[in-house]
Amino acid sequence: MKITEIKPRRKRLSAVYIDGEFAVSLDTQTLIENRFDVGREIDDEDLHEIIKLSNERRAKEKALWLLSYREHSKKELEDKIRRTADEASAQKAVDRMEELGLVDDERFARHYAEKLLNSKHMSKRCIAFELTRKGIDKETAEQLCDELDIDVHEQIRAVIEKKYRNLSDEKVKRRAVAALQRLGYRWDDIKSVLSEYNEDETDEF
Repeated sequence: MKITEIKPRRKRLSAVYIDGEFAVSLDTQTLIENRFDVGREIDDEDLHEIIKLSNERRAKEKALWLLSYREHSKKELEDKIRRTADEASAQKAVDRMEELGLVDDERFARHYAEKLLNSKHMSKRCIAFELTRKGIDKETAEQLCDELDIDVHEQIRAVIEKKYRNLSDEKVKRRAVAALQRLGYRWDDIKSVLSEYNEDETDEF
């Protein structure tokens, strides 16, 4: 087989033609580094190897691009890379990011837990659940949540003050209760805080 033409394409890709027919689109820099030039004779093994190298480079570039925006857990990063790369390339890219210290599940979990606590005012139980959804193992998630300094009543007040201040409106009050329960708070704690806003709070919810 002979490479008969290479045409530049978007996103740093090049279309490779073999024996006059389009064969595959590959990372341009990978082609250059491995001297895949027009006129070169290649076999199936050469083609499979260059495709593998191209996929690995693009997976690493995608990983770096994603991490430039924000920190990710290993699972989250791999899942995103796999949308445009094969499983092996995605795994190798994530492993490399971990080796470089750019991915650290425990560091990510701490930062993400603090974000959920301070911006979403979630309960420890809800935060632990969200961490596991990001790929953090259950034991680590629960341990990190146990370390969080949370004033449950203060968190509930923060949610109410942010979105549900008109508690004299029964519809607003019911929405507040439903939202707080979704955030993982127990009814006893919710009721206790609501009583601060309305001394006539009853058990009707």
